Amino acid sequence: MTGSGSSVSLDGFLGGRLQIRQPQTGYRAATDPVFLAAWVPAKRGDKVLELGCGVGVASLCLGARIAGLSQTGLELQADYAALALQNAENNEIPLEVVQGDLIKMPASLKEKSFDHVLANPPFFPEGSVSKPKDGGKSLAFVNENNTAVWIDAGLRRLRAGGVFTMIHLSEQLGEILSALAGRAGNVEILPISARKDKPAKRVLVRATKSARGPLRLLSPFVVHSGAEHVQGKPDYSPEAEGILRHGKGFAQS
Repeated sequence: MTGSGSSVSLDGFLGGRLQIRQPQTGYRAATDPVFLAAWVPAKRGDKVLELGCGVGVASLCLGARIAGLSQTGLELQADYAALALQNAENNEIPLEVVQGDLIKMPASLKEKSFDHVLANPPFFPEGSVSKPKDGGKSLAFVNENNTAVWIDAGLRRLRAGGVFTMIHLSEQLGEILSALAGRAGNVEILPISARKDKPAKRVLVRATKSARGPLRLLSPFVVHSGAEHVQGKPDYSPEAEGILRHGKGFAQS
């Protein structure tokens, strides 16, 4: 279905509650968008925008957890945008999908403000990964737009008091905090570690536009139980199991 001619698979998320179509050889969503959705403190009636929504996994996970949201996804690649819309319809979760570039924000979005903006930006700088034949993966993973650009785009679309939520590599935390400085406060950082005593490779960050509250660094969230993986044995921590399999949100601290 994608422009490169790759086939599409049907994959279950939230213990099969969501059935998501995504390219077999392009960018494929895994746990990051699920964790991102679980970290968004939205409530019924809120207006939510996802930047770079891909095939819609984060937005649909959020919509599955919280009914009554007004959700919009912005996606650069037309093929992924089409899949996101199809996934929303098939899972019966309302989601408006706008195909466009966050650098040249579509006029329809410039006219709106949101209670929440969420983002799962590209992770790898240009040249750090080999480019596959499927351009979707390279576009999704190559960080052509730096982190600050994503944060700026998100903050511009938020109302005062709205919340920006992001998942990114832990090594990007300095750039994230720099981009938020002076524009958003009440920053909360949740490191995500694969296992206990392992370095956190991901961070979840959320901040409130125009707020001035202090930064809070929370205790790491541990994804897997045990010191190492045992082949064929599921080993998600109880907290991760609740989020990834049962669609729960993170416990509010």
